Amino acid sequence: MFKKLFSIANPMFLLSACAALLTACATSPTGRSQFIMLPETQIDQMGLQAFDTLKSDKKISYNPQYNQATTCIANAITQVVGGSWEVVVFEDKSTNAFALPGNKIGVHTGMLQLVDNQEQLAAVIGHEVGHVLAKHSNERASQEMAVNQGLNILQAMTVPTSPLGQLGFGLLGVGAQYGVLKPFSRTQESEADIIGVDLMAKAGFDPRNSINLWQKMDQATQGQQPVEFMSTHPSHATRVKDLEQHMPQAMGLFQQAQGMGKQPHCL
Repeated sequence: MFKKLFSIANPMFLLSACAALLTACATSPTGRSQFIMLPETQIDQMGLQAFDTLKSDKKISYNPQYNQATTCIANAITQVVGGSWEVVVFEDKSTNAFALPGNKIGVHTGMLQLVDNQEQLAAVIGHEVGHVLAKHSNERASQEMAVNQGLNILQAMTVPTSPLGQLGFGLLGVGAQYGVLKPFSRTQESEADIIGVDLMAKAGFDPRNSINLWQKMDQATQGQQPVEFMSTHPSHATRVKDLEQHMPQAMGLFQQAQGMGKQPHCL
């Protein structure tokens, strides 16, 4: 259906493509120009489907301490952005967390065991929410659609091990769960860092701990992370440098939050 609709031989495709290109320019929260041509409702539905699948496939943790701390921190951050968000802790030793379109947040127990304090977990959750706010999944899906003339993967995500299902999970940033790695780009990761540190600061978490987090992640992955030019992610050293440059602004937001009485005690 989609291939027929978007066929180059179809005159309607040419008209639709021209209109799409004129309306596909968007601006991220940091002011970066983006190519986004898919409706947010479709991307949100992908996120909802992916989260439901993950909850069915992965073991959910009912550890009261983990759930209380994670929910408390996530609520403090999402109150800054608004909306109702679902938060789930997954029983998984990997040091991972994610946020999906449709306002879904997942945190692995391995991440909770790695962090030293609530601020470091707030940096992680803020970063992941930053991906959602910046519409990074839509950006990647739009690029995929522009290249392949169609993106009919929503139904396929009910079978995450299928090629289209893997593509869908990869575009959302959780493809590694099902054996396909499609990480966010360096630009998107760096952007999520800045958005995330501002979010945690606005929520009343000391943003300086974001630097401590990446230094800790660096120590935890010694010998496991490729050098930056071989990776789609910024190196931990680059992340720390960028965060240090942005820290005066983040500290200003933190001081404002403190003045408003925002002093979360979650962990």
